[in-house]
Amino acid sequence: MSITTHVLDTARGKPADGVPVVLEIRDGDGAWFEVGRGTTDHDGRLRTLVPSGIALEPAVYRLTFDTAAYYAGQGRDGFFHEVPVSFVVRDPTQHYHVPLLLSPFTYSTYRGS
Repeated sequence: MSITTHVLDTARGKPADGVPVVLEIRDGDGAWFEVGRGTTDHDGRLRTLVPSGIALEPAVYRLTFDTAAYYAGQGRDGFFHEVPVSFVVRDPTQHYHVPLLLSPFTYSTYRGS
């Protein structure tokens, strides 16, 4: 169905707008291939990672959040240059929402709804 994300800057207590995100799929040999990319909006959300006409398949996917670019745009420094989050899509008819809670020296993620 779809893969979406939402990034919250917990240090600022606000959505993290302007975070570049890449979605990739891993093939049987372990190589990663880009499926889609985008940037979080003013609400920290990215709903268009999977381009229209592309169907998800059961596989391992990875979201990579470019936190260095985000912090540079904020005029701040962060410890983590990027945050890669890999996860399994077993049922491609489901919606997969993968939020990221971010601060300069820590991050957390979970499967949302």
